[in-house]
Amino acid sequence: MSKLLFLHRWVGVVLALFMLVWFSTGFSIAFIGSPTIDRAQRLAHAPALLPQDGWLSLGEALSVSAVARAQAVKAGDEAAGGGMGHGGGGGRHEHGGGAEAQRGLADARLLRLGEEPIWLVEDDAGQRFALSATNGAFVDFDPQAAERIARDWLGGSALLYLDTVDAAVGVRNAESLKPLHRFATGDAAGTQIIVSARTGEVAQVSTRVERAFIYAGNWLHLFRWLDALGAGDYRRDALTYVGFFAAIGAFTGIVIGWIKWKPGFFGRPTYARGRSQPYRETWLKYHFWAGLIGGTFAFFWAASGFLSTNPGQIFSQATASREELARYRGAALPQAFVDWRPTAALGLAADIVELSWSRLGEEALLLAQSRDGARRAVAVPGAVAGLGEQSLLAAASRLKEGVAIAGAETLADYDSYYFANHRQTALDKPLPVLRVDFADAEHTSLYVDPTDGRLLAKFDTSRRIYRWVYSAVHHWDFGWFRNHWLWWGWMGVWVSFGVALSASAVVLAWRRLRRSIPVPEAASGERRARRATQTA
Repeated sequence: MSKLLFLHRWVGVVLALFMLVWFSTGFSIAFIGSPTIDRAQRLAHAPALLPQDGWLSLGEALSVSAVARAQAVKAGDEAAGGGMGHGGGGGRHEHGGGAEAQRGLADARLLRLGEEPIWLVEDDAGQRFALSATNGAFVDFDPQAAERIARDWLGGSALLYLDTVDAAVGVRNAESLKPLHRFATGDAAGTQIIVSARTGEVAQVSTRVERAFIYAGNWLHLFRWLDALGAGDYRRDALTYVGFFAAIGAFTGIVIGWIKWKPGFFGRPTYARGRSQPYRETWLKYHFWAGLIGGTFAFFWAASGFLSTNPGQIFSQATASREELARYRGAALPQAFVDWRPTAALGLAADIVELSWSRLGEEALLLAQSRDGARRAVAVPGAVAGLGEQSLLAAASRLKEGVAIAGAETLADYDSYYFANHRQTALDKPLPVLRVDFADAEHTSLYVDPTDGRLLAKFDTSRRIYRWVYSAVHHWDFGWFRNHWLWWGWMGVWVSFGVALSASAVVLAWRRLRRSIPVPEAASGERRARRATQTA
C-alpha cells in the first residue's frame, strides 16, 4: 500500500497541472470544437458553376501544367516549399511542355473560385493543385486573388491582409493547403478568414472568441504548442508518455480510493473518531470523493489518450495505403475522364456549383453537385450513368488482391464503425453505404459510397479494437450516446468531475512540493519571525 501511495503521490505531483489543463481544455473540444469549414458550408458559399464554351478538358489542363506540377511535387518532397511564390501577376504562372509528375490522379473537381473556373485536382500522395480551366495554367493564389475569394465568402466585406503562414491553429489538412493567407474584417468580433494559397479554398472563418477556444482546446490539449517551439516531431511521443503516466496516476488513485473507502450508509460512522470518510482536511476530502466517483472516467480518458497515438504501432493503419487506393481506383485514366470538355450546352441549373469526376477501373462517372449537397450523374460521351455493384465489388477486390469477398451489404443506416459524429452531417458521412466483407484473417471490411465509388472507411480486427478502446471511451460515440442531448449531459458531468479531481490534485501537489523541498535556514527563520509577529 505504501508503494502504491508513493507512486500515486509523485505521479500526481508531476502531472497534476497537466491533468487540470487536459480536462479543462476537454470542455472546449467537447462542447465548442473548432470553426472548421465543413462540406455543407463550402457548398453553400460556392458560386454557380455555369460552364462556358472554350473551357479546357481535364486532360488538356493536366498537359499544360505538367512541368509546374512536377516542380511543385519536387519542392514538396524536399520540404522546401520554395517553388510557389505569392506575389505579382494576379497569382498565375504558366508553364508549358515537359514531363508530367509521376503520380496518379486521385480526385478532380471543376468549380469556380473568385469567379475563375478551376480544375482542382489531387494526386495519389495527397498534394492538391489548382489548374485554370480557361488556359491550363498552374494557379497559385496570391494575397490579392485570395482576398477576392474571401470577400465573396463573407458577402463583400472589406478586408485587411495580415500575413501568409505555413500553419494555423485549428485548420484541418493544413499540409495540403499551405501556405495560408490570413485576413481580418476589422469588425467588433475580430473575425478572421484564412484562404489556401495552393487551392484557393477557404480554410477557416473564426471570431476572436472562437480562436481563444481553439488555443484553449486544440492547441493546448493536443500539445500543438510544441509545433510552435519547433519540437513538433516530438509531439506524438510527448502525448504518449504523458498519457501513459496519467493513466497510471488515475489507476493507482482508483485502487487506493477503493481500499480506503469503508461505506457507511445513512451517515453511519466507519472511521476513527466517528468520521464517515477517511480524511478530515478539505482538499483531501474533495480529492477523495471526486476520485472515487469520477476516477474511473479519468482513467478511461487518460488511457484512451495514451492509446490514441497508436504507441509502438500496435494497431493497424486507420486508412488504406496509397498503393491500396491506387489499386482500388485502377491504373489508367478512362478516356472520357481525360477528354471531356465542359460547354454551355450542358445547361446546368443555377444551383449546381461543382462537377466532379469519379473513376473505378475503366469506368468514369461525372457528378453534378448542388448547393444543398444533392448529387446526380451528368450524361456525357464515354461516361457511365452510375457505378453498379459489380464495379464496386471489382474495385474492392483489386484493393485486397487475392482475397475472396465473404459478403456485401448495402446499409441504409450507420453501424458501430461507420457513423457521423456530433459535428458531422450526411455530406461528411453519406448514406446509403456499401459494406464489403472479406474472407481474410483480419476480417477486413470496406465501406464504399455507391454514388461516386469513394472508399469511405476500412476496418480490420485491429482497427475495430482501436475503435472501442480509444474512440468509444474517449468520445463516447456509441449506442444511446449518439443522442445529442444525452451526450452533452453525460460529458458535462464526467468532465466536471475530472476538473474537480485534477484541481484538488494541483493543490495537494503544491503542498507536497512545499513540504518536500528543503528551505534554507535563514528563510525558515524569517518565516517563523513573521508568524510570531502576526501572533503578537
